[in-house]
Amino acid sequence: MSDVVVDAHHHLWVRARHPQDWIDPASMAAIDADFTVADLPAAAHGIDATVVVQSVSTWAETEDLLDVAASPEGRAARVAGVVGWADLFDPALEDRLAALREGPGGDRLVGIRTMVQAEADPGYLDRPDVHAGIAAVGAAGLPFDLVVRADQLPSCARLAAALPGTRFVLDHLAKPPLAALPSGVGHPGDPAALDAWRRDLAALAARPNVVAKLSGLVTEARWDAWTTEDLRPAADHALDVFGPGRLLLGSDWPVCLLASGYGRWLAAADELLASLSDDERAAVRGRTAVATYGLDTSGFDVQPATTTKEYP
Repeated sequence: MSDVVVDAHHHLWVRARHPQDWIDPASMAAIDADFTVADLPAAAHGIDATVVVQSVSTWAETEDLLDVAASPEGRAARVAGVVGWADLFDPALEDRLAALREGPGGDRLVGIRTMVQAEADPGYLDRPDVHAGIAAVGAAGLPFDLVVRADQLPSCARLAAALPGTRFVLDHLAKPPLAALPSGVGHPGDPAALDAWRRDLAALAARPNVVAKLSGLVTEARWDAWTTEDLRPAADHALDVFGPGRLLLGSDWPVCLLASGYGRWLAAADELLASLSDDERAAVRGRTAVATYGLDTSGFDVQPATTTKEYP
């Protein structure tokens, strides 16, 4: 098994080409900017391979991310995979996925994601047409990333049960309600809500075709005042119900910059995993990502971590 360290979740965007309309310049000034592969701090922090994830619901963004992954700059940044977007309702979905794989960087397409968290319909993931589209993704040999709210976890469990042949990757542990966030953003910090999240995450983890990303936690805590211990209830529960062999480490950079520098999140993750054995840590830090996404990290020039620009 490979012992590479993988950042299984980050984003890139140039807003003139792919607008990020969800960014509020007032409360999200830290990410109200363009972020290119040259800005990605992973390699300088000792990360051996990365996975870039879609942020815009267009075929064009996925094609651009695959171009980046295939470029010399993408290889220098160790981009080993792209989780792209696909139109689940496209009658030619199978052909569109095949065309992506045959195009530039197509060998780096390792998964598909759609913005389920933005769906207002509580029954969205129970719809037959949605099942059909996700089943087509699975039939193409690609896992489907679930970016969902905590209240959508029960429908995720039903989806995973209905499509046992499809692999699912839960992003950000479904945004556990860790604390109230500044500027009125986020969750009320209700203990009952955290109990519901624990119950529903355990039900999803009971499905063997699901893995989860230990990512996105810092932006579910107090952006301006979180500590590692604030994140521990979510991380410990995920370790309990999924086990280290079904967890992937991700940064959610640059979104994490709202609450944490890249290096600070990696240090917090090390603390959260400190009680694990070396083999268990290796699973969370890279092995599970390599196996889940079929990452090819050969040919990357892996170097020790070096001092780099730190983000606030």
